[in-house]
Amino acid sequence: MIGTFSPNDWVVYTREKHSLSPGRRAKNISPSPHGEMYSYEVDKYWIVRQVHEGEVVLETRRGKTHTLPAEDFRLRKANFWERIFFSQKFPPKTPREQSNFTHGTPNVSH
Repeated sequence: MIGTFSPNDWVVYTREKHSLSPGRRAKNISPSPHGEMYSYEVDKYWIVRQVHEGEVVLETRRGKTHTLPAEDFRLRKANFWERIFFSQKFPPKTPREQSNFTHGTPNVSH
């Protein structure tokens, strides 16, 4: 499935985070050597808006956009169960008007 994305595909991006207290969606939690911070992973539920040469433009539920390499090992298509049980966590299939993406100037970050 790596690199086989199409517009309007729902995808899951596993993002690494660091904080004093992991949230309830955190997984693979590990404390720092002195225990004051934690590193962990959180699944982000995004949608593919555009596919370019080796890159995909993704949109979050709140309308932010991110450009990532299509081969990023942390990016994958949502499986059947994720599409069923977490459908409310994904952005809508049609772009929103207030989204930066629909104005032609995506807010792109790596």
